[in-house]
Formats: sequence, structure tokens, C-alpha cells
Amino acid sequence: MNNIKVLRMRKGLSCNELGDVIGVRGGTVSAWENGYRNPELGKAVRMADFFEVSLDFLLGRSSA
Repeated sequence: MNNIKVLRMRKGLSCNELGDVIGVRGGTVSAWENGYRNPELGKAVRMADFFEVSLDFLLGRSSA
């Protein structure tokens, strides 16, 4: 499981708002959060930078 939803909710953002930051639609963010799709590397890097976390943490591959 990835941590995108947890991080998004901590910032008080909707899927659409995070999508605007990353450059995708809100439905795409939702699909990432629910495990239906995986973000492209560039989008994942943008999210990790935005949330100030590692890619491994963002994608649930590490706990810190």
C-alpha cells in the first residue's frame, strides 16, 4: 500500500488539488491511492518533493 492518501489528507488536499500540483487529474490520484495504477517516475518524484518524503516512503516501500 502506498502513502499518497495519508500524505494528501495530512495536507488537507482533495485528489483534485493534489492532481493540480502534480499535473494530473484527480481521478488519476485516486487510482494511485487505491492501487489501480502506479504513478510515472516523474510524477512520483514531484509528489515526493512536494510532501518532502523519499520515493520509497511515498510508495510504501519503507516506513520512514
